[in-house]
Amino acid sequence: MERRKAVFLDRDGVINHDPGDYTRSLDVFDVLPTVYQALEQLQDAGYLLILITNQGGIAKGQYTHETVNAIHQYFIQSCAERGIVITNAYYSPHHPDFGESLSRKPGGLMMERACARYGIDPSKSWMVGDKTRDITAGENAGIRGILMPVNGDLIDYVPQMISPHV
Repeated sequence: MERRKAVFLDRDGVINHDPGDYTRSLDVFDVLPTVYQALEQLQDAGYLLILITNQGGIAKGQYTHETVNAIHQYFIQSCAERGIVITNAYYSPHHPDFGESLSRKPGGLMMERACARYGIDPSKSWMVGDKTRDITAGENAGIRGILMPVNGDLIDYVPQMISPHV
């Protein structure tokens, strides 16, 4: 069976507006303008779409697992209403001030888990992030990375990912 390809997406600053500290509630979760169009094009090109996000604010007591899950459910549902399937959302609740974790980016464990669970070929996949640790996490899992500006336009990077020459 041929293994699948995926685009792994950081959340804050790639999918939604990063306010600069933490997205502490659904009230401040604002999807960036070109995200749905970009995700639709990536899905049409045969990619699974998977969120990979550090949520260290949980370890710091800024918000809860329930808050993160509510935000992810909202986003997954808003995508579904547009015919876009988010395969899964992985997050690490850890922060280095409170202990180390292999799941936290720049570790690649969240992506390795997704690759194993969904039969994903890392060499056919991408990690899109707005911090070097996102790209390093992808590299640690054998996945190419695209570094975009914080709160940039995801749509600008779609041609690079769907080009048959890449």
